Amino acid sequence: MHAILELILTVLWLYTIVIFAMVIMSWLIAFNVVNLHNKFVAQLWYIINRLTEPLLGPIRRFLPNMGGIDLSPIVLLLLVYFLQTLIARDIAPRLLGG
Repeated sequence: MHAILELILTVLWLYTIVIFAMVIMSWLIAFNVVNLHNKFVAQLWYIINRLTEPLLGPIRRFLPNMGGIDLSPIVLLLLVYFLQTLIARDIAPRLLGG
């Protein structure tokens, strides 16, 4: 059971990195530092969007329109952090008897 909980926490940590990569890439694309006509950049952007959009989309529909500022990654990062904390401090000790 300990290995499964560690795997879940690791996946959540990796998803946090993907969210940060999405935010940084969106800034780089918006400021024309990188170009989506580059095949590697386009593929990377496609993969990152496929990983993040299923969770960011519903959050964007829930949040009010803030103009050009997208707060949904911040909300998603807070939710992921909450899940990590919940698993590490509440669920794991109860399941592992600690």
